[in-house]
Amino acid sequence: MRSVHLILPDLFLPANIAAEAAQGLALPALERMLARGVHEMQEAKSLETLLCDLFLVPGYVGTPVAGVSAAFDGLGDGCWLRADPANMQLSRNQLVMHPLADVTADEAAQLCAALNEHFAGQGMAFAVPHPQRWYLRLDAQPDIRTVPLSQAGGSDIRGLLPEGGEGARWQQLFNEMQMLLFGHPLNALREERGELPVNCLWLWGNGQADVRSPCRYADVVSDEELAGMFASASGLPFSEWGGAWNADTEEGEQLLVWTGLRSAMQRKDLDDWRAALQEFETGYAQPLWQALRRGDIARLQLDIPSEHGMLRISLTRTAAWSFWRRPQRLAAHSLV
Repeated sequence: MRSVHLILPDLFLPANIAAEAAQGLALPALERMLARGVHEMQEAKSLETLLCDLFLVPGYVGTPVAGVSAAFDGLGDGCWLRADPANMQLSRNQLVMHPLADVTADEAAQLCAALNEHFAGQGMAFAVPHPQRWYLRLDAQPDIRTVPLSQAGGSDIRGLLPEGGEGARWQQLFNEMQMLLFGHPLNALREERGELPVNCLWLWGNGQADVRSPCRYADVVSDEELAGMFASASGLPFSEWGGAWNADTEEGEQLLVWTGLRSAMQRKDLDDWRAALQEFETGYAQPLWQALRRGDIARLQLDIPSEHGMLRISLTRTAAWSFWRRPQRLAAHSLV
């Protein structure tokens, strides 16, 4: 029988905005899921780390996704580091970094050529198979700990730069890359067009890891590119997140990963957060809830990662009919 594993980042918000954000929302199915399952609080994990736990052989260190990502983008074997294009600005005494989604393939190629020319002979080679996914190939894995782009985006990056045995060297390289990009003529053209300059690269995803074989899932549905990359590496069917859950009757466990709330919160847009969550309630929470109550799916596992910990909720058909467990409004689940 079908079972479903749903990962839903940024569902729970800080207490100072939770009530405002949830105002006017009608979430009967989601709120019943939260009330009637068995709760288990686990340590805080980024979405990238959680996906690594699900798809990689245990024993890896950090979030070693660059190799899987590079293979997905058609690059060869090697020691890869993601080096994604970003913009960094000084804001209220903070160095805030924002990923850039509007870099064109031509712009990426020009900046890549300048980086390779500057760092020639240093055991480093840049590659840009995708305008928003850049890579750095190294002769050996660096002794650094890095932070995923999703965690650094919109945050003060001081304290988030590479650390570890070679951390000081890589922070120096980060600054050197920033200076090179800052002075590139292409960025002056971007600013003339009202676009943010590509003035830094976010370095992350290093490390060695092997993909699990076999994988626990039968298929994956997500709007998160990394979930698609892991599905590809595992040989699993993958579908883009759509308007509604496809209530098929296939056997095995389905993985659903949705980041619509996270992207809205990174933009600090509560209106988009509300709209996205209401669409999720209609298109996914309600059909999943009804399928569980009918017995069309045997089990639903809901993982809600946040910076304070990850709440895991396990639901069976029996639990779904536990009507004495009265649901609370979503705002009652706010973060401290």
